Amino acid sequence: MNPLISIIILNYNGMRFLATCLNSLRKQIYKNFEIILIDNGSTDGSVEFVKSNFSEIKIIKNKENPGFAEANNQGIKVSKGEFIVTLNNDTMTDKNWLENLVEVAQKDRKIGMCASKILLMSGQNEIDSVGVNVCLDGMTRQRGRGEIDKGQYDRIEEVMFPSACAALYKREMIEEIGLFDELFFAYCEDSDLGLRGRLAGWKAVLSPNAIVYHYYSGTAGKYSSFKAYLVERNHIWLVVKNFPLELLFLFPFFTLFRFILQFYAVLAKRGASFQFVKQGSVFTTVGTIFKAYFNAFKKLPLFIKKRRIIQRNKKLSRYEFYPLLRKYRLSFKELTFKK
Repeated sequence: MNPLISIIILNYNGMRFLATCLNSLRKQIYKNFEIILIDNGSTDGSVEFVKSNFSEIKIIKNKENPGFAEANNQGIKVSKGEFIVTLNNDTMTDKNWLENLVEVAQKDRKIGMCASKILLMSGQNEIDSVGVNVCLDGMTRQRGRGEIDKGQYDRIEEVMFPSACAALYKREMIEEIGLFDELFFAYCEDSDLGLRGRLAGWKAVLSPNAIVYHYYSGTAGKYSSFKAYLVERNHIWLVVKNFPLELLFLFPFFTLFRFILQFYAVLAKRGASFQFVKQGSVFTTVGTIFKAYFNAFKKLPLFIKKRRIIQRNKKLSRYEFYPLLRKYRLSFKELTFKK
């Protein structure tokens, strides 16, 4: 079977990446796909470039940037494929990428999500992502990040959920659990969707031969204060919506423990926390965190309502969820001391 695949690409002033990304898609062995490009108010001539050079692509042009979640939802709503693929604009796909992704997705009716093997564009075989791992406080990190690809992830295997940088989602799953949560704006929205899919009983699998090359945070900036704000705010909503009640009660203690480790990491000049502080200042970082928690707590009543719906409809019991969390758990040490 060769089902139609809908590839959704978001773009915001990413003209410097588009030729590489879109030309690699033209070279795909698998041909039955459509491309939908959502432009979030670019001012760098991106839309004109795509119209002139890639007339087969459907373009949705937003006047301003509605965020990753809402823009992807726009693409999903107009897409026609049996499977939906989200792909960052700062990527280059191997010619067999889509074929391998679809092949794995069709191996089991309950596979709702497929992760690509994402390598950094550096050319050093450095892994960016082979799925996503989850910490007990809801923070996430790309599985395998920073490792050299030596074949250690070359088997088809379950993962917690994929990174939306280059992920396949089954339309049937999306129709059951709903779209990306648009309140997230950007970051953690793929983790939220992945956890909702898992709780609904769907599987997530790595397709190791579906290879994508990625400029990490080529669009958003690797250590921007805006990114830090969104990640800190959104992971709170992620936990409230999806985590078992007992972990929800332990969340303040896990978060305090993480902050202590991050403070030590900053003093030791290690990890992502130090990089964020280095880009700004300690005061800027602390202010960003307070702002994130203030805005997250303002919307807690709404997210508690969302939680009730998810928990009422879930098919995965807490006794089935905990083994998954143990298997794909991100340690606090890895979270705080690695970049």
